[in-house]
Amino acid sequence: MHDTRARTLGRLERFVPERLEPAVHRDRLALDVAAWQVPDEPVPFAEAVQATYAPVAVGTPWGRPWSTVWFRVSGEVPAAWRAENGTRAELLVDLGFTTAHPGFQAEGTVWTPAGRIVKAVEPRNQHVPLADVLGADGTLEAYVEAAANPDVPGGVWTRPTPLGDKATAGDAPLYALRAVDLVLLDETVWELLQDVRVLAGLVGVLPPESPRGAAVLRALEDMMDAVDPDDVAGTAAAGRAALADVLARPAAATAHTVHAVGHAHIDSAWLWPVRETVRKCARTFSNVLALMDADPDVRFACSSAQQYAWVQEHYPELFDRIRKRVAEGRFVPVGGMWVESDTNMPGGEALARQLVAGKRYFIEELGVEPREVWLPDSFGYTAALPQLARLAGSENFLTQKISWNDTNTMPHHTFWWEGLDGSRVFTHFPPVDTYNSDLSATDLARAERQFAEKGRANTSLVPFGYGDGGGGPTREMVAAARREADLEGSPRVVLSDPQAFFDAARAEYADPPAWVGEMYLEYHRGTYTSQSRTKRGNRRNEHLLREAELWAATATVRTGAPYPAERLERLWRRVLLHQFHDILPGSSIAWVHREAERAHEEITAELQEVVASALATLTGAGERDVVVNASPLARHGVPGAGAAVRDERPAAAATLTEADDGWVLQNAAVRVVVDRAGLVTSAVHRPTGRDAVLPGARANLLQLHRDIPNEWEAWDIDEHYRRSVTDLTDAESVEAVDGEHGPALRVVRTVGASRVEQLLELPDDAPALRITTHVEWHETHKLLKLAFPLDVHAERAASEIQFGHVHRPTHANTSWDAARFETVAHRWVHVGEPGFGVAVANDSVYGHDVTRAHLDTSAPGGRAGTVVRLSLLRAPRFPDPDADQGAHTFRCELVVGADVADAVRHGYALNLPERVVRGERGVEPLLSTDDDAVVIETVKLAEDGSGDVVARLYESRGGRATARLRPAFAHDDVVVTDLLERGTQPAERDGDDVVVRLTPFQVLTLRFRRGDGARRS
Repeated sequence: MHDTRARTLGRLERFVPERLEPAVHRDRLALDVAAWQVPDEPVPFAEAVQATYAPVAVGTPWGRPWSTVWFRVSGEVPAAWRAENGTRAELLVDLGFTTAHPGFQAEGTVWTPAGRIVKAVEPRNQHVPLADVLGADGTLEAYVEAAANPDVPGGVWTRPTPLGDKATAGDAPLYALRAVDLVLLDETVWELLQDVRVLAGLVGVLPPESPRGAAVLRALEDMMDAVDPDDVAGTAAAGRAALADVLARPAAATAHTVHAVGHAHIDSAWLWPVRETVRKCARTFSNVLALMDADPDVRFACSSAQQYAWVQEHYPELFDRIRKRVAEGRFVPVGGMWVESDTNMPGGEALARQLVAGKRYFIEELGVEPREVWLPDSFGYTAALPQLARLAGSENFLTQKISWNDTNTMPHHTFWWEGLDGSRVFTHFPPVDTYNSDLSATDLARAERQFAEKGRANTSLVPFGYGDGGGGPTREMVAAARREADLEGSPRVVLSDPQAFFDAARAEYADPPAWVGEMYLEYHRGTYTSQSRTKRGNRRNEHLLREAELWAATATVRTGAPYPAERLERLWRRVLLHQFHDILPGSSIAWVHREAERAHEEITAELQEVVASALATLTGAGERDVVVNASPLARHGVPGAGAAVRDERPAAAATLTEADDGWVLQNAAVRVVVDRAGLVTSAVHRPTGRDAVLPGARANLLQLHRDIPNEWEAWDIDEHYRRSVTDLTDAESVEAVDGEHGPALRVVRTVGASRVEQLLELPDDAPALRITTHVEWHETHKLLKLAFPLDVHAERAASEIQFGHVHRPTHANTSWDAARFETVAHRWVHVGEPGFGVAVANDSVYGHDVTRAHLDTSAPGGRAGTVVRLSLLRAPRFPDPDADQGAHTFRCELVVGADVADAVRHGYALNLPERVVRGERGVEPLLSTDDDAVVIETVKLAEDGSGDVVARLYESRGGRATARLRPAFAHDDVVVTDLLERGTQPAERDGDDVVVRLTPFQVLTLRFRRGDGARRS
């Protein structure tokens, strides 16, 4: 049997490429081609069609990296072709495609002479239907907008390359035009080829000894006997007849059911710039529309409102066609987010706005509201997401990325995911382990084999279509789905959409198990740190957006000043775009990150203008110092979200004295000892006398690690980095200086080819040592960490995430603990024991590790402590060979004697520094609360332009809280809303106060309706 199987498959491997595939086209005719090289960046069709074209021959090299060449194609369909039965004429374009995956190389968009997109041409989708480019007389004319996108990785994900930046990519042509032909497709031969591919794939996954495998193998033998290699067209029908019986045999009653959802995961930027993603969307979406025109059963799920908005702006005619298919339920918006964002690093309000902006767009522009969150490729999932999804009106969640775990396997594929506050979403991990399936037998068998819920459920989802770089589903994939709909030996395949799948899965498995807390990806841990400037810009602008909305809303309510709604929406959308899961994580080419850095600088400048204008209106014209506090929590006599006049600058709270072995920096709350190397040997909390620094250790310790991951350079930090470390204990200089807030110490060190300058100071009377670190970074394959060994026996650490914090163990008792060796935190990390704790706050860092420390002492058993480290900088070479080179500034605080409430307060204060403006009066907060556990995160005006005030607040400490909110403005009533500001119930009132009763980490949105005749939601 095995010899027979091998002989048959060997025969098939020759028969298909040598006989069957060439016979798909009965005839072909070369067309006339002329070309125009676009001088620089892409141009619209209206400009390209007016250009001067020159004749070009097949075989001509074209396309320097990132350039565009337009080809004009013309010819005539022979009259004899029109009389051929069972055939159809098509345009076939081969731009010189390589064997690389679609989307990672040359692509083309085919246009009619009137400027209508027909479809794309790509490596595995080269045909173009003629209906839109063929005249009544049989003449043909079309334009092909060819993008010379380079294959940046070239199959190697660690090798530095100049191709990621147009300025360094060179001018040599990347491609040679291979074919621009009119072809006559034999429909019977094409169908036979699809039969053979499905059955040959099935043989490959069935056990060699299985009766079904033997039957399919014999049928394939019979097919090859029936097809005359010298007359494939004339005998293809006989070949199909030989396969008809095995194709007609139904699947077993227990066969797994696959909901096949057409899909094209298009990275909004990655190994190409954002401008190319705009064109990728047009190419992919036009492919899908052409497929829908040919097959009424095709449905396509597409996420990311940003991508629809790009098409709406740049390709309005194509968008109108999409809108019609959306109305039919065939082109299906999913996910409800502005982009498929990273979920680890966006702040709480930003993650909420991803859902708000996306859902509003889908509702307002397309008339649909997705009910799921769709994030197949993000690098781990915050425990805050289930609550935000539910508050945005979503019930379901899909991803497959956790299948990439390098240590542990998730135990479920269909389950409840329970978030930080107890909210749950129905969740599915496609067991096919890809979002780019081609519906091959291999993929389907994997989905059935790996499905973890066997015996309880029997349904999974398979996203099919070329993705990452786009392309989408093809007619070959749809043909496979047809044949696999009810095929013995295969899972049943149903052409479907996400909501149909989730409805079926819920009905089948009403009470699945639950996974509680974050879904940590045991991979790509370096994305918390790579491309620091992109991350700093994001953190800065998230907080500036908070300030801009707060002060603009306050100015509108108090003075009637215009609220800059459109400007704020535009800036929010720019920030949300740059939270895409290959931009904010730092895993894109140089071009993308340089654009992101410029964009964040522009956003910062605009937001500063909005803030300055609003504050000028609120504080009035005057020469007094007005201290402005955008933090939701009061500080230094200034209320949260308010401002106060300060007639005199307070004296410095700290003193600095030199001692024999270094310096002592102290205020009323903390006494810090710094040695001659600029390292902190002691940080005593004066009210308790507790020293936060582990005895014998030194804090503020910079540590340099070798950082050469096995693969995926910008993405990964591999655990072996810990085994190569250099403590930077030598200082070029340590000197006393006058800092911004009083006396300070300046420490200068050399790190390889880099220079580090630190400023240590106590900026006020709080128990917090502030460390500002400036780095001129010129290292390669290094990781720079900042360590704080603490005299705190903590079994777990609290790390801030969106709208709360999570606890993670400091030990590595289990494989799950050990795999979580690099973690994400937002503004602070806290470790503590009963009665004493320490927080480390920061203004721009996300990557951390928190581990147990053990210091031998004379006491039996030694002494256990905890080391908190911030990951400051990396130096990967791919995909950006110059990642993070240059200047960086980080600001952090060591807060001693801190509880979680202190950590929250210092995290906000560090990220929302006080402003001092010139004016004549303070600013009373629009809203205040009598319990600081309830944090007012956002104050803004309603999205619908009604003028209503919207506030978003949350319980910040992980306990229950009852608070009174005091609005300091006139309003009619108050309602609790969802994230989209749609009322759900009246708020509890006590006079003018609003009473809120929050469970741990609950997020609550309130809408204060204002004014007679205001539009109601």
